[in-house]
Amino acid sequence: MTHEQAAAGDENRHGPTEITYSEQFYPARPLSLRPRTRLRSQEQAQPHERTGDPIGTNPAYVAWLRRHSMLQDARDLSVQLSGQGSMWQNPFGRPNPKAAVSRAPVWFTAYPMSFVTRPGHSFLGTLADPALWRVFADIGIRAVHTGPVKYAGGVSGWEATPSVDGHFDRISTAIDQAFGTEDEFRRTCEVAAEHGGTVIDDIVPGHTGKGPDFRLAEMNVDDYPGIYHMVQIAPEDWYLLPPVQWGHDSVNLDAEAEEALEKAGYIIGRLQRVIFHDPGVKDTNWSATRPVTGPDGVARRWVYLHYFKEGQPTINWLDPSFAGMRLVIGDALHSLSDLGSGALRLDANGFLGVEKSAEGLPAWSEGHPLSEAANHLIAGMVRKLGGFTFQELNLTIDDIKITSEAGADLSYDFVNRPAYHHALATADTEFLRLTLTIALERGVAAAGLVHALQNHDELTYELVHFATLHKDDLFTYHGVEVTGEQLAEHIRAELVQTLTGPDAPYNAIFTTNGIASTTASVIAAALGHTTLDNFSPQDVREIKRAHLLLAMFNALQPGVFSLSGWDLCGLLTLPRERVEPLVAGGDTRWIHRAAYDLMDYQPDATASGSGMPMGDSLYGGLPAQLADPDSFASRLKHLLQVREATGIATADQLDIPPVPHPALLAMVHRLDGTGRIQATVLNFGSTPAAGAVASEHFQPGWRAHDALTGREVGVVDDMRAMYVELAGHDGLCLVFRP
Repeated sequence: MTHEQAAAGDENRHGPTEITYSEQFYPARPLSLRPRTRLRSQEQAQPHERTGDPIGTNPAYVAWLRRHSMLQDARDLSVQLSGQGSMWQNPFGRPNPKAAVSRAPVWFTAYPMSFVTRPGHSFLGTLADPALWRVFADIGIRAVHTGPVKYAGGVSGWEATPSVDGHFDRISTAIDQAFGTEDEFRRTCEVAAEHGGTVIDDIVPGHTGKGPDFRLAEMNVDDYPGIYHMVQIAPEDWYLLPPVQWGHDSVNLDAEAEEALEKAGYIIGRLQRVIFHDPGVKDTNWSATRPVTGPDGVARRWVYLHYFKEGQPTINWLDPSFAGMRLVIGDALHSLSDLGSGALRLDANGFLGVEKSAEGLPAWSEGHPLSEAANHLIAGMVRKLGGFTFQELNLTIDDIKITSEAGADLSYDFVNRPAYHHALATADTEFLRLTLTIALERGVAAAGLVHALQNHDELTYELVHFATLHKDDLFTYHGVEVTGEQLAEHIRAELVQTLTGPDAPYNAIFTTNGIASTTASVIAAALGHTTLDNFSPQDVREIKRAHLLLAMFNALQPGVFSLSGWDLCGLLTLPRERVEPLVAGGDTRWIHRAAYDLMDYQPDATASGSGMPMGDSLYGGLPAQLADPDSFASRLKHLLQVREATGIATADQLDIPPVPHPALLAMVHRLDGTGRIQATVLNFGSTPAAGAVASEHFQPGWRAHDALTGREVGVVDDMRAMYVELAGHDGLCLVFRP
């Protein structure tokens, strides 16, 4: 055998197969086998558990913290799956975005605190309502992302403390009783499956809250400190640490203290950016604890990393104990194998690796290979359990490409989300065409993205691709070469000018991240409304028309289409005074999280069960909307029927061709299975637009049929061009045939 033959043999032996074992030998089997576990009963602590003072030298308190810790739950769950044959029946080595999209092509993104429930029922009990799922199925919604429903916040002594970040500071694998029970979650999964749906849960690989695990880490119990990126400071160096104010358990370091601790060899120093930067409140990504006494009677002070808020200590993915990894995987096991969810959102998954850089430079904290490796492990484990993952982090296009090769199955479309808002705000699609083209050229498949309208967060305009990695690269915009940094600043300025300020005071800037707004309030600002009061019926029709245009952009391209209850009901932002306690600390996002009643469960409600005030709804509840063929929900239903009939969700995006009018956008796709060509053509302006759209993928003589209206549009000419005419805020779903 020659060396060449041997090399070829090795390649054949070790290279990835084009078809999995499951697909080849069991083509008719269910898409995945689901290993099952059951965690111990997670009941509330009984009074007899709480004996003595809540301090580290009290064995009863330490034992109580252990029993309620996520790391302990991870140990209990993992032993039930180790050595089981069911753990080897699902392919897991490579992301499979089209399989995920096929299973769940359209998502409803819930936000528990804003969801008005059935009278006498919890949030999860309401999600298990078969009538709700019949409506979802009728519209075309095939999955529900529950949002975070597990206990979050922290513990202080024996008592729980509230969440500091909308329940994304998780401290337990148990369902928070404010949202329901584990049995209700399981029932929701069963009802969803009966209607061809999937339930999507959350895990947070980046951080926890200050719950039992963090309190045990502060006490230096077992391997709990290994969960976090925390460093013990020697008593003789406590002078480097600022004092902790009475009533607080930690204090944020200023830049001077950060630098001093770095020089002393304790921490890696400043990071590439300070997320949620707030002078005097969060100057750095590091905080110091108060002195905490452990079971050994020794008092310790720690400095810990938190990318986000002080109450969200960062998980260390490369500690020798691998305690953090075990905690996160245990949480995933619970959601998938115990509760029954079919997919998981990965939150803050891009910040899993930090490393000291050269002298004077910030630490390497974004785009780190450890983040890629950790995401690969998490996503692989979820696929091994028969589920899929998506990551919702604002990354560069380059990082999304890397993630798509070995990490999460899907990525949130933060690339085009601010760009399509900019197109609507300016009636100019040039920046949107630029972002779509860059993604296409760099191999980020549209079919691997979650294209969304509103979610629980702000309208993000960080534009990290242009503002960070490519800030010095040159881009052509309106015929002028500008750097990525200049382009990002220009787009942000136009968004702020059009969507906030005196002309749109009902929207608000959220730190440096974006704009707090609903989709309807973005549209209102783009249409020139200076107030949200006294909309005429014509005003509502114009907002609805633009809203459907944005739905067309997200739905009539490959990938997942996602929308929220705020979209379905046409919610407007809340006046600040109605959520004053929530926005007092600067978190303006609460103005766009108004309560909504999807099913008219409680027509007279003034707030959700969690206390969120009811918002003004332009469209009303879903039952009434579906009885009106011209309503937003009915029009959306038709759009999603066309989407499913044409197979756009799993198509391949081929081209973003030039357009003859600045408000027009065209996207060309090859439909999966048939190989036929489809083109989505949209008008982001409020006035009519027309012209010839050409693509090398069009063939002369092809006839174009608009699947949305059923009418014939025209014939491709010898220049491979198609003449189109669109009314303001209108769109075409063109399917070509010889």
